[in-house]
Amino acid sequence: MSVTVFIQGRNGATRWQPGKRWLLLPMLLIAAGTGLYQHNAQQFEQQQASVDNERLARQQQKDQLIELKGATESQLAMLVTHVARMQAKVSRLEALGQQVAKDYKLEDQFDFSSEVGVGGLSELGSNIELDQLIQDMDKLVSRIDNNNVQLSLLETVTSNLHIDDERYISGRPIQKGWLSSHYGLRNDPFNGRRTMHKGIDFAGKEGADVVATAGGVVTWAGSMFGYGELIEIDHGNGLHTRYGHNKSLSVAVGDVVAKGQSIAKMGSTGRSTGPHVHYEVLRGGQQIDPKKYVYRKAG
Repeated sequence: MSVTVFIQGRNGATRWQPGKRWLLLPMLLIAAGTGLYQHNAQQFEQQQASVDNERLARQQQKDQLIELKGATESQLAMLVTHVARMQAKVSRLEALGQQVAKDYKLEDQFDFSSEVGVGGLSELGSNIELDQLIQDMDKLVSRIDNNNVQLSLLETVTSNLHIDDERYISGRPIQKGWLSSHYGLRNDPFNGRRTMHKGIDFAGKEGADVVATAGGVVTWAGSMFGYGELIEIDHGNGLHTRYGHNKSLSVAVGDVVAKGQSIAKMGSTGRSTGPHVHYEVLRGGQQIDPKKYVYRKAG
């Protein structure tokens, strides 16, 4: 195959016939251009992949930071809750301590409003982990709770000059009302069967005051099957009193109550036909007839 080129000039047409090397030049240029394009395309793809990888890595780091921030905020919220609980319990301890010191005229020896003096040499230890700190705070809260109960009992003894009179069970658990059911066998008001009634019922107006018949420490304040909203008070020497079917409670477990103090409002919760107080006296964990305590003279 041959190619002839005619070139028109002033002196006429000139004939030029290129050789095979000239025919290969366009093919070489096309091949070189194609190779250069592919090379540039590969470099672009590599650069794009690198950019995508960096973007993914930054997103992963961002997600990790968000997760770490959320975990930190959750732990801080837990610490705040623990500190608030401790502050409330310590405030109660300080109040009880101040009352005991005042009753015994020991204000000059015990100052509950100032910091306790501590000190001494100490070696550097390892860093405190957050989980360990929370465990230590939980133990401290438990110790405060225990001390709170103990100090409450001590406050009962020291704040009453006639503690024996306070613990002497006598009188009715109501200020206004009437006796509606005695202790002993009776016809059950729900099924009519002959059953044992282990307390005395005092009926009255819903919302009327229910009062403690002696001083002591509250050992139950909440719902109990059959009794509805119930309060139980420990008076020492194995004696307890119970006040059932209340509408609402005014005391909590661990509270120290005085003789005649209002502890609840009369209601009809639990197994009840109307507003009344189911009153029990227990000796050694067994119900006994409360009648002799209700009608005996105050000590």
